[in-house]
Amino acid sequence: MKPLVQIALRVFFRRIEVRHPERLHLPGPLLLAGNHPNTLMDPLLAAVNRRQPIAFLAKSTFFVNPILRAIMESGNSIPIYRAQDAGQGGPVTPEQRAAQNEATFGRCYDYLGRGGTIMIFPEGTSVSERRLRPLKTGAARIALGAEARHHFKLGLKVIPVATNYFDPSKFRSDVLLNVAPPIVVADYAAAYAQDPDLAADQLTEAIRVALERRLVITRDAAEDTFVQQIERVFGSHLNPDDDPDTLYDNFQLSRTLLQALPWAEQHFPERLAAARAQFEAYLADLRRHGLTDEALDSQRRGSVVGLLNLVFGAPVWFYGVINNYLPYILPSAVAKRATKDVEFVAPIMLVMGMITFPLAYALQAAAVQHWLTHDWRLTALYVLSLPLTGFYALSYWSTLSARLRRLRAARLFRRAPAVGTELLRQRAELVAELEEARTAYLTAKS
Repeated sequence: MKPLVQIALRVFFRRIEVRHPERLHLPGPLLLAGNHPNTLMDPLLAAVNRRQPIAFLAKSTFFVNPILRAIMESGNSIPIYRAQDAGQGGPVTPEQRAAQNEATFGRCYDYLGRGGTIMIFPEGTSVSERRLRPLKTGAARIALGAEARHHFKLGLKVIPVATNYFDPSKFRSDVLLNVAPPIVVADYAAAYAQDPDLAADQLTEAIRVALERRLVITRDAAEDTFVQQIERVFGSHLNPDDDPDTLYDNFQLSRTLLQALPWAEQHFPERLAAARAQFEAYLADLRRHGLTDEALDSQRRGSVVGLLNLVFGAPVWFYGVINNYLPYILPSAVAKRATKDVEFVAPIMLVMGMITFPLAYALQAAAVQHWLTHDWRLTALYVLSLPLTGFYALSYWSTLSARLRRLRAARLFRRAPAVGTELLRQRAELVAELEEARTAYLTAKS
C-alpha cells in the first residue's frame, strides 16, 4: 500500500515539506512522538517519509470491527486501551485495561528490541487545532521500559515530529513536518533507577518542549482565526523575502505573529484593539466589493503569456473537468455528509479519492476502449491524459479566478476611483501598523 499512499498524499497536498528529513532516516530502534491534529493523515505522513516500516499505537476502538482490525494489524498497528474508550468493545474495568496495556507495552518492547520503529501520539486524542494538548506519559514509559529491558544499552532514540498543517481539511493545501533532534533515552537511566515515574515525567517534558518549539501554537480559536486572517491577507507584505521553495518562512511568520500578539496585548492593548477593528473593517470592505487583498495590486495584471494560456488552455481545462469532475467532487461530498469533525474530513477525502479516481479511470478506459478506440495504445494515452489534464484544470481555474478578481478590481478603480483609493489607504495603514508592531516586538525581545 505504501506506493499508493505516497501518490495519494502527493496528490492531496500541494506541498509536503520535511525539515531535517535525515532525522527520520536514522537507524532503529526509534520511537517517533508526534502531535495529532489530523487523525489518519498524521501517521501516514510519517510513514511515507521513512524508508523503514513504522508500527503505530492506535486506539482500541479501531480494532473492534474484524475487517478494520485486519487492516490495522496488516499495517503494523498495535491497540492501546484508553479510559475514554471503556465499554466500546474493549476492557471495561481499570484492571482489565491495565492488563491489556501491559501486553501492548510488551509488544512494543519486543518490536523496539528488534530495531523497529514505533510512532505514538502522546496527546492521546486527535483535535484539529493549532495547539498542543497535555502529553500523556505512555510514550516515555514505553521508551524507558524498552531500554530498561536491555539495561539501557539498546540505543533507543525518541524523535519528536511536529506536524504543521496550513489548512488541514483543504485539498491541495500545504503541510510542514518539523522534525526535532533525537532524544537519547539512555540519558535518563540514572533518573529511572531512582524513580521510574519521575524519569517518565522528565522524558515526557523533553518531548513536549521539543514539539512546542516546532509547532505553531495558539491560545484559543479566536486568536487562531485572527492570526490566520493576517497571514492570508498580509502574508506577502509581512514576509517579502519569502522563499517560494520552502514552507519554513511561513511557519516562522506564524510563530512570530502568535508570540507578538500577547506582548502587544500587554504593552498597548488600546492600540491593538483599534488595529483589529480597522482590520475587520478592511476585510468587510473587500468582501462587499468581491475582492481580495492581492487583487488590489495593479502591478499584478498578468502577462500576455498568461492571457494566451487562459485563451488557448480553455479546451484542455474543459477536457480535464469533464473527465475528472465526478471522482474529484465525490470525496468532498462524502466527507461533508459523513462527519462534522474537521480532523476527520481530510482522511475521509483521501481514502475516498483513492477509491473514486482509480475506479472512475478504469470505467472510463473500458468505455473508451469498447466504444471508441478499440486499440489499447490509444486507450493507454487516454488514461495518461486523465491525471495530467486534471492537474492542469486545477491550475487553470486558480489562474482564471485570480485574473477575474484583478479585472474586478480594475473595474472598481475605473468606475469608483475614490473607493479603490480608500481601500489602498486602509491597507497601507494596516501594513505600516503591523510592521511597526513587529519591529517594536523584535526590538523588545532582542
